[in-house]
Amino acid sequence: MKIIHSVNQMQRFSNEQKKKGKSIGFVPTMGYLHDGHLSLVRKCRKENDVCVLSVFVNPTQFGPNEDFQKYPRDKKHDEVFAKREKIDIIFYPTEKEMYPSGYLTCVTIGPIANLLCGKSRPEHFQGVATIVAKLINCVSPKVMYLGQKDAQQALIIKQMVRDLKYSTRIKTLPIIREKDGLALSSRNKYLKADERMQATCLYRSLKEARNLIRAGERGPSKIAKAMQKIILSNPSAKIDYIECVNANNLVPLKRLQGNILIVLAVFVGKTRLIDNITVNV
Repeated sequence: MKIIHSVNQMQRFSNEQKKKGKSIGFVPTMGYLHDGHLSLVRKCRKENDVCVLSVFVNPTQFGPNEDFQKYPRDKKHDEVFAKREKIDIIFYPTEKEMYPSGYLTCVTIGPIANLLCGKSRPEHFQGVATIVAKLINCVSPKVMYLGQKDAQQALIIKQMVRDLKYSTRIKTLPIIREKDGLALSSRNKYLKADERMQATCLYRSLKEARNLIRAGERGPSKIAKAMQKIILSNPSAKIDYIECVNANNLVPLKRLQGNILIVLAVFVGKTRLIDNITVNV
């Protein structure tokens, strides 16, 4: 395993691999690696000659009152994880490398970035799109691997890649969950013991929604009310949003049909968690 900090060094490495005819797979992360990242890494290694994993906590996707400073970081843990999984390259760019003094350019996303998480985090997806565009230019991957837990993020990145004519393909892999259904997330570390137990209400509410739809319910408001009942029975839970949307473009559905994405964001204590599930009818 090799560690690279410099953008120029990362670009040189990628160019050398491509000249040798080797394919590069890429897993972008903010670190504090867990089994959700593991599923991405293993798929990347299986399908590519070279596996690159980046670790960068991106300041531009955090709002002024969000958790940038306390976001979980554990470089030693991440390096042990990477060595165990035989990752070829960890790319650790510095903030100065990615956002040098005087930089002026960012990637602006259209209406899809103003839905769902974009309502309560208005500049979040501009920051995400900008850093991913930079990382693609650094790594030049054939394929980039993302997780379905961040469904809106994955759709936005796919849109950006199409619009900006990148040759990189995007693969979105299923959510990895704990045995009790909680979606794996680095932010789960913030949860106190009682909050951790209550956080299972997110997936329970999503499963209830899926069961109701499969039983014939087609009204989004009735689905949302059933989910709210489950979530709000937990004293630490506060709903940011619950939506039933078209899974391809995130447009809210008036009647549940086709490829449906049921998506939510819930505060459990002070920790904001997201999750989703898809249903086809």
